Amino acid sequence: MFLKPSQFVISFVGLLIFLTILVTGCSNTANDEENRSNKDKDKSKVLTFSWSGDIGDLNPHTYFPNQWFSQAMVYEPLVYYGEGGEIKPWLAESWEVSKDAKEYVFHLRKDVRFSDGSLFNAAIVKKNFDTVLANAPQHEWMELINQIKSTEVVDEYTFKLTLHKPYYPTLQELTYIRPLRFVGEAAFPDSQNTFADGLKSPIGTGPWVLSEYKKNEEAVFTRNEKYWGTKPKIDKVVVKVIPDGESRVLAFEKNEIDLIFGNGVISQDSFQFLKESGKYETKLSEPTATRALLFNTNREALKDLKLRLALQHAFNKQAVIDHIFYGTEKKADTLFAPTIPYTKINVKPYEYDPEKAKQLLDEAGWKQVKGKPFREKNGETLQLELMFISTDNIQKAIAEYAQGEFRKLGIDIRLTSKEEENFWTTANEGNFDLLFTASWGAPFDPHSYLSAITSASEGGSPDHKALSGLPVKKELDRKIKEVLLSTDKENRNRLYKDILTTLHEQAVYLPISYQSNVAIYHKNISGVNFLPQDYEVPFTSIDVK
Repeated sequence: MFLKPSQFVISFVGLLIFLTILVTGCSNTANDEENRSNKDKDKSKVLTFSWSGDIGDLNPHTYFPNQWFSQAMVYEPLVYYGEGGEIKPWLAESWEVSKDAKEYVFHLRKDVRFSDGSLFNAAIVKKNFDTVLANAPQHEWMELINQIKSTEVVDEYTFKLTLHKPYYPTLQELTYIRPLRFVGEAAFPDSQNTFADGLKSPIGTGPWVLSEYKKNEEAVFTRNEKYWGTKPKIDKVVVKVIPDGESRVLAFEKNEIDLIFGNGVISQDSFQFLKESGKYETKLSEPTATRALLFNTNREALKDLKLRLALQHAFNKQAVIDHIFYGTEKKADTLFAPTIPYTKINVKPYEYDPEKAKQLLDEAGWKQVKGKPFREKNGETLQLELMFISTDNIQKAIAEYAQGEFRKLGIDIRLTSKEEENFWTTANEGNFDLLFTASWGAPFDPHSYLSAITSASEGGSPDHKALSGLPVKKELDRKIKEVLLSTDKENRNRLYKDILTTLHEQAVYLPISYQSNVAIYHKNISGVNFLPQDYEVPFTSIDVK
């Protein structure tokens, strides 16, 4: 049957209308699905954070350029350092210590999986311990590494650690962010040597998984849905690399980042400005560590105790605290705060006394020369290099202040700023006169900080070389080794007192203040607090409205 022309037109128009409705319906459905998808995306909770440098390759068995906070997001310890120094169960739900304190038996949680779904068990714990021990010289700043005699799989969820000698900080050192945390089997390189050859991928048991990464630009961490513990409240943490502190403040004010956290990440001027604006939430932690200058006694000029003493009396700590910190930090007179176990010593502080400093400089042979701004000795100008991390706004401010103050006494201070990784490489090589340092805070002080003085290991500190010019260095190292292995608390107290008194009398550290972390965040952010290890950022407890 054939259609008439009029019927054909009507049918054709009807078909067009039908197709239009069909396409429109499909289009609307697609748009609805897209809108729903966008709404779902909008519901995801994202926190944007910034750091001065790259997060590194996220290997818990290595050091720079890895950052403490990012390693702590992905990897976990057997035991955790809690408030007040309490050692809490973590990947190990319980443990026993033998009567002679040489054997530790850990009973592991049975509900833990790595982020790739693989099981966490005693075999993988042993494998991680063994790869760290295979590179022991890199980790000998931790005395525990030197004391581990053997590792053993007792059964699938029981791991045994045997020591050569009793070591009182064993559990404390097992809480550290590196190097004794755990990667999954699939993360190991073909060589099985994680220190030498890195990881195939960052597979941990922690609450976060690295999902996107652009070196020196940005890293995105996504909540680990396989996490055994309390899952984070937010879905993602975006870490943006912003080297400059003032740029970080501008990005924060423009809502490009949500949280500023840490020490030295912005200037104290900026912190005060943001605090006083009333637009943001701000917090200041309790003191975490001692900010100090370290003198390199391997340098010819600084071998002289009188010069080191002169520098102590020439530095006006209170002025720094009043004008740079606005009174938010307290003056430090010893390397460790007296509130830390074993560190309370009875010594006379080096008070600010420019006249005393001049007298000591004269006695050391550094004389003022008429018509010249700087002191000289045997025709040589008294010039010292002060090295600081270029992205640390507080170090920069103090360095510039010190340069001006020392100049008044005829000391030429040459400031050298270096990017963080280059700073520590140079420092560990001993290529400096003065540099900024800090004690390590809980749970490291005083035992691990002092242990690092005796060792040249990569993960340690520049203190080993800086102190090696001291005539008492050999005896100092002997006492440190003895105190770490002492099983008698009274003996430990006596030895620590001797060690810390010697360091004070040798004037190799110039303590400045007890430093604190700052937190600045927008008012829609909650759950920001300071954790017992101040190198961690509290991403797990943070929420975003």
